[in-house]
Amino acid sequence: MQKYFLCRYDELTEGQSKGFSLGDTAAGTDNVFAVMKDGEVYAYRNTCPHRGINLDWQENQFLDPDGALIQCASHGALFLIETGECIAGPCTGDALTPVPVEYAQDGLYALLPQ
Repeated sequence: MQKYFLCRYDELTEGQSKGFSLGDTAAGTDNVFAVMKDGEVYAYRNTCPHRGINLDWQENQFLDPDGALIQCASHGALFLIETGECIAGPCTGDALTPVPVEYAQDGLYALLPQ
């Protein structure tokens, strides 16, 4: 597993989402995003299972207007924050790809396969 620094704890607050481009290698970058809900951080690859495109069309905008669900900006599919499961839209039953998060003294790290 490769460990990538995401952000300090004060850079991601309750009910907020934030996108990250990780790595800069010959293999390219990994786009991921993180959401904090009920004090827990959930991270996923920034790829809609329906069309394989990024979920956001504005920087750091991954949530529906109520901040209760992850929403694909392209076609409006809705995903549970805690599991990444699609509960409405053309990819119902599919799920986002989770990214393990490590809590460290200096902040949050994403763990990605090498």
